[in-house]
Amino acid sequence: MHLLLVILFFLEAQFCVQSSDSSSPAGENLATNGLPFPWSKVRLPSYIVPVHYHLLIHPNLTTLRFNGSVKIEIDVKNNTNWVVLHSKNLKIFTATVLDEHEAHLSDKVLSVLEYPSHEQIAIFSPKILTSGEKYFLYLEFGAPLSDGFYGFYKSTYKTKAGETRVLASTHFEPTSARMALPCFDEPIFKANYTVRIRRGPSHIALSNMPLEQTVEIGNGLFEDQFEVSVRMSSYLLAFIVCDLRSITIYAVPEKWHQTHYALEAALRLLEFYEQYFNILYPLPKLDLIAIPDFQAGAMENWGLTTYRETSLLYDPDISSASDKLWVTMVIGHELAHQWFGNLVTMEWWNDIWLNEGFARYMEFVSLEAVYPELKVEDHFLDTCFGAIGRDSLNSSRPISSLAENPAQIEEMFDTVSYDKGACILHMLRNFLTNEGFQSGIIRYLRRFKYSNARNEDLWDSLIKVCHFICYLKKMMYTWTLQKGIPLITVKRQGRKLYIGQERFLKIVLNKKIIFHSYLWHIPLTYKTSHSDYEMKHILTTKSDVLTLDEEVDWVKLNSDMNGYYIVHYDEEGWNALTELLRINHTALSFKDRASLIHNAFQLTSEIIKHILPHWENRKFYINLQNEHNSTLCLFFSLQTYILQYFRDVIDKQSWSDDGMVSDRRLREEVLSLACDFDYPPCLEKAKHLYNSWVESNGAISLPTDVSETVYMVGAQDDSGWAYLLEKYGVSMCETEKSKFLSALASSKDSEKLSRLLQLGINGTLIKTQNLPSLIYLVAKNPVGHFLAWDFVKKHWDELVEKFPLGSFGIRNIIVGTVTQFSSTEELREVEDFFKSITEQVSELRVIQVATENVEKNIMWLSRNLETMRTWLQQRLN
Repeated sequence: MHLLLVILFFLEAQFCVQSSDSSSPAGENLATNGLPFPWSKVRLPSYIVPVHYHLLIHPNLTTLRFNGSVKIEIDVKNNTNWVVLHSKNLKIFTATVLDEHEAHLSDKVLSVLEYPSHEQIAIFSPKILTSGEKYFLYLEFGAPLSDGFYGFYKSTYKTKAGETRVLASTHFEPTSARMALPCFDEPIFKANYTVRIRRGPSHIALSNMPLEQTVEIGNGLFEDQFEVSVRMSSYLLAFIVCDLRSITIYAVPEKWHQTHYALEAALRLLEFYEQYFNILYPLPKLDLIAIPDFQAGAMENWGLTTYRETSLLYDPDISSASDKLWVTMVIGHELAHQWFGNLVTMEWWNDIWLNEGFARYMEFVSLEAVYPELKVEDHFLDTCFGAIGRDSLNSSRPISSLAENPAQIEEMFDTVSYDKGACILHMLRNFLTNEGFQSGIIRYLRRFKYSNARNEDLWDSLIKVCHFICYLKKMMYTWTLQKGIPLITVKRQGRKLYIGQERFLKIVLNKKIIFHSYLWHIPLTYKTSHSDYEMKHILTTKSDVLTLDEEVDWVKLNSDMNGYYIVHYDEEGWNALTELLRINHTALSFKDRASLIHNAFQLTSEIIKHILPHWENRKFYINLQNEHNSTLCLFFSLQTYILQYFRDVIDKQSWSDDGMVSDRRLREEVLSLACDFDYPPCLEKAKHLYNSWVESNGAISLPTDVSETVYMVGAQDDSGWAYLLEKYGVSMCETEKSKFLSALASSKDSEKLSRLLQLGINGTLIKTQNLPSLIYLVAKNPVGHFLAWDFVKKHWDELVEKFPLGSFGIRNIIVGTVTQFSSTEELREVEDFFKSITEQVSELRVIQVATENVEKNIMWLSRNLETMRTWLQQRLN
């Protein structure tokens, strides 16, 4: 056989015409059998394009294996003997090349070369595949169902009777379709799919398209045959074999009653998107399914969207207002993807923000229109605050960034793509007007439907409908092709505003950073004491001078925080705004007030000291949870001050589910803060509710918005903790279980926290999907900082087996466990550990993010500790 392959390679060298984008000599890369692999690039050659996949898949839920076959119609662009495509962890049993009449090109068995480091296989054809001719590639394959959350993997759930049941589900984004079938697993290789699935009589099969027919094939097996799909990328293919119950929305049978709200929300949001995009949903069906084991929040597979149970199921007796908002937003996100991502797909993963940034932004646009009572605009501020926090580190990246291998691609699914992407789209929409923005994206979707697009294609589409903005593309490149966030400085002298811009960084440790190279085209907006409307100006230079129409008392830039930038006023400017807040805080919108205090926290404690006292006794919404988790809360005196500061607001809260959603979310945050800071009236009320709940053996319903706070108070003694762990094991509601887990992880007993972590790594009582969030919960508990860190170091190899490098799970574990560290000794320990695993993580951006977060904490303490201590002592005395 080896002699035959050598001869074949010789023939190829003599007669094969390789593609013009063929890389370096094949001999540099060796296949698993030691022979040269004919392709050396991570990305596939472009001279063979898939047209249509005919897939048969048969999972065995007893042996936990699957077998399959795929016949791929291919279009050959250049003459070649080789077909290179993706395959990962698959055993290829047979490979054949067929002509257009499906006749074998050779009567010999074709060898398959494997190159695992690039997750590729190559099949050699003895006859040259001629450009312009139609061929079929036929492969038979098999593999175990994956143990993780990618590819074709197994999931389990328990019935109320304690029986464990198994299902098989797929998750392919970004690069895991190759774990379920040999394929051209890149977004640009769009094709049609015809899927057949074999199953037993007690299960059902689902795929992207409606069921066409079911055929009984003997031995107790049935074959479900599905309609041909539209053209789509491989990562959107999906198939599931399960015994879940459904009418459009599928869930574990005993949880099906929790699907009613999702069905209503999906119908209403789908109707909104059809009207907004002026393009009908292009598939004949759309299923939503809650998968018991799921790492992400959800996945937009075309026609078969998959969800973590907490992202789809809603029980009005258990789920809080925040839970309802989350479910609605996730559904809005995945439905937006049916257009942004599915209908029009980014050409390559460097522009994944075209999918994720748009879907994240459309969550807010759709909910604001369809569910105004959910007050989603409050949450949008949090989204941009989070993006700014990430973007103000040197470890940030441009929205459109280089990503080649699977780990780099995984890391693209981050705060920059999702949240910063959404925030700059909001800025652009505000700049263009709602109508101009909507017209532009409709043009974009129609122009590139069933195809692929790049960053510049979006700007070209917007320019076409906004002729007066000829520099739009140049402007938006400054936001997508360079990293960071601008800091706008403002100095007012009479009627003149002296404006400057520079890059804002939380810490500057690298003296080689060249700040003057950063320049944004910034659509500035501002309000003054003499104008009740916002004025606009484009800042395209490092500095500029604006002349106001008249003398004013104050100027507030970034109206309603519609722009993605931080503003720093001179002393006179800050004083004027703080005085305005003292006299008449309603002169500014709640968005303007929130952005002011956020900017103050970002810039310096000196500003906070002046602006914060003027907010006392004001009922305004701010993300309290983010603030009390920050470095400031290392200090007991600040805890005392915050309790004094919010006491009136705390004491006015009812322990109920009454009020508007914004009131309910405020109540949830405020009471959680108060009990976490040991405020006696809060502890007493929570303990009373907890005892009543325990005495009823969980039969009474706690107010949903405060239930997690009640559980946390109850978890602080031995019996309460044990009872919550018992209830965790039997609960049939994942939303409730997540609240139990948060409470259990809040214990001040290190032995209990260690036990929780061990249960998480075992993956039986606490599912593996919840391990990253559990580690984070323990790490943010002051008692658990080092427990979580030591756990991660000890179990690193196991964690990487469960969660791929670059995945959200690993990123959450890495950043979450070090985010509380704030000493040089801790920084050194973190750096030493990452150095010890350099071979694994050398290309991961998250390592730089994690260490820079620790450096930021250290620098903040060194700069502000004594200043804040003195200021607080003065206030408290």
